[in-house]
Amino acid sequence: MNQGRDSEAPPGRALRLMACDAEDLAVLAAHLQDSILRVGDMAFLPREKRFVLVLKRFDWLSAEGGAPQRAQTGLHFDHVRKVALHGFRQDRPDDILNLLNIEFIPGDVPSGAVKLVFSGGCALRLEVECLEARMADLGPRWRVRHTPGHKAE
Repeated sequence: MNQGRDSEAPPGRALRLMACDAEDLAVLAAHLQDSILRVGDMAFLPREKRFVLVLKRFDWLSAEGGAPQRAQTGLHFDHVRKVALHGFRQDRPDDILNLLNIEFIPGDVPSGAVKLVFSGGCALRLEVECLEARMADLGPRWRVRHTPGHKAE
């Protein structure tokens, strides 16, 4: 995992991670699980071949310490050729999505697809020339009362 700071940083410390393969992406996805975002807080920039999102990341490390927090976090993917949405619409920018997982689906090496899975059956698929993702805490952090939970299937 390429990173600007240690992924086991103390709670409350800004986190910066980079993913260049499926294993790196799994670590990044674990830190982003249960992030929430508005549909309007994501954009495809085709000229730059970049897809960007701003999320409210649940800080799982702070929750382990008994003081759960969220942090405003930026995430972007480079080398993006195409974006497909499922289960939500761009013309509803205030709709809220809850991120459950991010996975890489290999194609002809080094290309493939990045799939962002949200609750409620929503998903986003990015066709990429190669996997390159970066996330960084951007600023505000705040305490939250509840830790996200998941129902057993």
